[in-house]
Amino acid sequence: MTPYDALLDEIRAEFPGFKLVPKAESPFMRTLGVVLRVLLGDAFMEDFTTTVGLTVYTPTKWAEMSEASRLGVLRHERVHLRQAKRYGGLVFSLAYLLFPLPFGLAYCRARLEWEAYEESMRAAFEYHGKGALDAKHRAWLVGLFVGPSYGFMWPFRAQVERWYDEARARILTAG
Repeated sequence: MTPYDALLDEIRAEFPGFKLVPKAESPFMRTLGVVLRVLLGDAFMEDFTTTVGLTVYTPTKWAEMSEASRLGVLRHERVHLRQAKRYGGLVFSLAYLLFPLPFGLAYCRARLEWEAYEESMRAAFEYHGKGALDAKHRAWLVGLFVGPSYGFMWPFRAQVERWYDEARARILTAG
């Protein structure tokens, strides 16, 4: 059994009803992709994984990704599954999408993503070593928070950079 298959089994055991579905096979995701094309270009369908309920919708580039990259993404999405379980699906969804604003000042989305992206960073370190958490990775990840990918969810670049640096330090210290 591959590490990827083992992680899928772990997630299925923790979350009965969990499904992994290609976005291209979901009418809802295809429609959302058309709507979000204005903000993200084709990135939503090609590059971003999306979790709704117990379903993780994978991007069109999923099959091209390395096993380590797919493992990192699944670990990130498992954090979101756990968050939804902890807060309740409706509260999680409303907080993630709307509080306090859907764009620009999406504090709850930023907090939830900080937790999930710290797990992504941990996975990158475990699978690729310290070099995976370099300046290029930092710039990319900070850009996700302050740029259009998540609706400019948290425009305070210095705060996001501080979060990244503190998360990186925690990971390197533990590792």
